[in-house]
Amino acid sequence: MKFPGSVLISLVLFVSETAAAVCLSRGYRDQGDHVWRMLTLLFALVPCALVQLSLYFIHRDVSRDRPLVLLLHLLQLGPLVRCVEAFYIYFSAERVEEPYVSITKKRQIPKDGYSEEIEKEVGQAEGKLCTHRSAFSRASVIQAFLGSAPQLTLQLYICILQQEVTVARSIFMVLSLLSIVYGALRCNILAIKIKYDDYDIHVKPAAYLCIFMWRSFEIATRVTVLVLFGSVLRVWVFLVVLLNFLCFFFYPWIHFWLSRSPFPENIEKELSRLGTTIVLCLLTLLYAGINMFCWSAAQVELGDPDLISKSQNWYQMTVYYIVRLMENAFLLLMWYIYRTDFYLYVCAPMLFLQLLIGYCMGIFFMLVFYQFCHPCKKLFSSSITEALLSCFNILYFICQYHKSTLLKGKVAMKSPENTDEAQGSSKTIDPQNRSVHQSASSNA
Repeated sequence: MKFPGSVLISLVLFVSETAAAVCLSRGYRDQGDHVWRMLTLLFALVPCALVQLSLYFIHRDVSRDRPLVLLLHLLQLGPLVRCVEAFYIYFSAERVEEPYVSITKKRQIPKDGYSEEIEKEVGQAEGKLCTHRSAFSRASVIQAFLGSAPQLTLQLYICILQQEVTVARSIFMVLSLLSIVYGALRCNILAIKIKYDDYDIHVKPAAYLCIFMWRSFEIATRVTVLVLFGSVLRVWVFLVVLLNFLCFFFYPWIHFWLSRSPFPENIEKELSRLGTTIVLCLLTLLYAGINMFCWSAAQVELGDPDLISKSQNWYQMTVYYIVRLMENAFLLLMWYIYRTDFYLYVCAPMLFLQLLIGYCMGIFFMLVFYQFCHPCKKLFSSSITEALLSCFNILYFICQYHKSTLLKGKVAMKSPENTDEAQGSSKTIDPQNRSVHQSASSNA
């Protein structure tokens, strides 16, 4: 039985970030900054409530009579109680003999074209511990992108606005960044386990390192770009954020409506149609929050029974990163044009270049992960480099076709002018010829 280290890391990040938010909001209250205090508390309490809801929902406490657990969740102590319960199960599993076990069948990752099926006995304790890991992984994703990401953006914006980086605020921003990166890492691992549920997956340390570097560069540069753009164009940044959010929020619903799939009814037996709709809206809300800051490894598909698309769409990923890189470059260009006197002491061209290189470094580590470190890379029908080359070939052919159509249009526009010039030149030459002929005849 594996040690529940992911449960402990999630709890430590959750508690430390919440405590730092409360302390920082108290500092804002002492300074008289009531707006920053309210926003800091809002970005801390809303994801906290959603984390309690997700833990309570995943453990299926709705169908069980557990009033004490419900009370603890209402007091925002759900993660602490769940962590204690997980470690109690882990340390008492070897001392208590389990009367019932279940047998699971998993396939190994193919080696030399051969895949072996393995049967494994799973006891009740291990099953409960697996449920705790899954619940805390999903709670980490919710905490990261619905709480830590807006919180990091807000605190960095306050630092630029006040032209001061305090110790408390810097510690809080570091904790928020670690929480976002860890949530993105758990999102990647969850996506791999959902897509390849039939296989026995082992993630190597090199894969964790690549994901960590990939997400760190991608998220840090994205937050910095949004803050820099918002510091000079405060109204327009709301339009950019709202447009991004609405596009990613409604994309799964539009895709579901076009596919004409039946409404999913098997999410939870105890939920009504309205409750199922609320759960799906919360899922798409989380999906939009993830894609606002980074690429979501798990693509939401409401028509699928698991609500997650199990196909690896390289083209969609390529288009996302190309569009996001162009958007970041455009936002940085607008910041460079409209930057204020505060940035006179900052080398703006160097910062512009560093942020673009940082985002490209994130893309580089992403390519390294999918090409060399992905635990299921042998199951890919095509590698990501082949997909990128095919995408670039398609773009090259589109550009060449566009150029050829432009050239043909120019030739078609020039051809009538040439005929008109030829006719005009012949008309000007005729009178000269006539005068020459007339002078020759008179001399004769």
